[in-house]
Amino acid sequence: MSGNVLEISGLAIDAGDTRLLEDVSLTIAPGERVGLIGESGSGKSITSLAIMGLLPRTLRASGSIRLAGVRHDVVGASEEELSAVRGRDVAMVFQEPLTALNPTMRVGDQVAEAMTIHGTQPSRAAARARAAELLEAVRLPDPADLARAYPHQLSGGQRQRVVLAIALANDPALLICDEPTTALDVTVQAEVLDLVVRGVESRDAALLFITHDLAVVATVCESVAVMYGGRIVEAGPVEQVFRHPRHRYTQGLLAASDLAVDPATGRLRTIAGSVPPAGELPEGCVFRTRCWKATDACRVTPPWTTEPGPLGERGFACHHPAQTEMFV
Repeated sequence: MSGNVLEISGLAIDAGDTRLLEDVSLTIAPGERVGLIGESGSGKSITSLAIMGLLPRTLRASGSIRLAGVRHDVVGASEEELSAVRGRDVAMVFQEPLTALNPTMRVGDQVAEAMTIHGTQPSRAAARARAAELLEAVRLPDPADLARAYPHQLSGGQRQRVVLAIALANDPALLICDEPTTALDVTVQAEVLDLVVRGVESRDAALLFITHDLAVVATVCESVAVMYGGRIVEAGPVEQVFRHPRHRYTQGLLAASDLAVDPATGRLRTIAGSVPPAGELPEGCVFRTRCWKATDACRVTPPWTTEPGPLGERGFACHHPAQTEMFV
């Protein structure tokens, strides 16, 4: 795997005759923090579920997903093989912690269970002791007492910290966070984000962070991949992509996130239209029906173009890439 923690190559996901994801490729190096952004329906969450091997049986994946330290490909692996990987080599923090936790089980036991299942602690007693340490590490008050609480007895922020403790329990090489702070207030969001970054840094783990919040990506991540219509349309170092976007979709996202008024209309800038539903994406460039620069050339799928930059290589797939202007 050339030393990478994650290598996705040509990933496609189908629901019957409907294609949901098309030719997704992404690599993450050890210790690298990558943001995955795009509107709802772009394919971010389904990509993370594919990495975890959690796709519903009604969906069919093709292509390749390789994880460091795992001999087999995630795509096509059996449930037994995937169960040995989840929580050990790759772990995930979901958007809604209340549904991610077992409501009938004390939270301390849930953290300990993550370690006993994979045998990363020599005994149940050692796992329970380590669980208390992990709850303290995520800055929960009175961790020994809180370990005996049930999920419904905790606040949203406390529950998300428990989920993070479970995810980090076995020191995974890759941590995936899918909108982990969406349901939290601003101050708690900042605390949870700090815990996520500290958690992966202390383990030299890689991070795939899925979010709608571009400011969070700028704060937490070093690299970013932009998804639209089930494809990655641009990727590269955060500062380079955010300062000088090349794909018109990235350009539109950044302009809309600025909350600046368009002098021509007197309204906030937006991207016209909405993400088409699965199965109704246009041929060629998937963004062309919403793009203000689209031409007949965009009826053909644009090739992936790479170019060097001061912070590293970046890539994009656009027939009419932006230059240095933020919005045209």
